Amino acid sequence: MANRTTQAIVRFTNAFLLPGSNKPQPAGDYRVDHDEESIEGVSRLAWRRVGSFIHLPGIGVKISTHQMVPINAADLDAAIEKDNKTS
Repeated sequence: MANRTTQAIVRFTNAFLLPGSNKPQPAGDYRVDHDEESIEGVSRLAWRRVGSFIHLPGIGVKISTHQMVPINAADLDAAIEKDNKTS
């Protein structure tokens, strides 16, 4: 079984709160990594997401420490949707 990591940039126009965090993250662009594993079928190859990670702080923020925080893909989608509705 093969694995891969895909990257995406997510833009928040408003501050947002990650589940399990007591401190809101500021608006900005954030790198998100999605770990996926292959699902081999008879006629084609598909990928299943097995984990997602958001990089904190956001892109362009100058700080001495950076972290990669696991995040549930559904929680990330909900935060993006909420941000889109308040924009």
